[in-house]
Amino acid sequence: MMDMAVGIIIGAAFNKVIDVLVKKVMLPPLSLLSGNTKMGDMRIILKDPILAADGSVTKEEVAIGYGALFEAAIDFLIIGFTIFIVVKFMNRLMKKAEDTKDKTVSTPKNIELLTKLTDLMEEQNELLKVK
Repeated sequence: MMDMAVGIIIGAAFNKVIDVLVKKVMLPPLSLLSGNTKMGDMRIILKDPILAADGSVTKEEVAIGYGALFEAAIDFLIIGFTIFIVVKFMNRLMKKAEDTKDKTVSTPKNIELLTKLTDLMEEQNELLKVK
């Protein structure tokens, strides 16, 4: 349970880092390519806003905000790729830790006990075959 709590806290902090990375580092150069508009503000206007005589908006515009979707997609791709790399690394460490023949990494006690149990069962089977 504690591992899960730590994972959630680190995940929330990591989300903030990725958000800043995307919005402050990656999107400004992309905005230059698109004519100095912010990516989050990019949209397709379906219906213009209706203005009153005094200039106030009586009806809001109807628009498809594809820029915000683009930002969210970049966030998702970076977070997904990073999680993929972390899981791949953790699986490699777990596989190395579970290898009983590799003496460079200390084997967890449960794997060590299971290995000893397997060895004893093999010895017992060999003794039973001889008789």
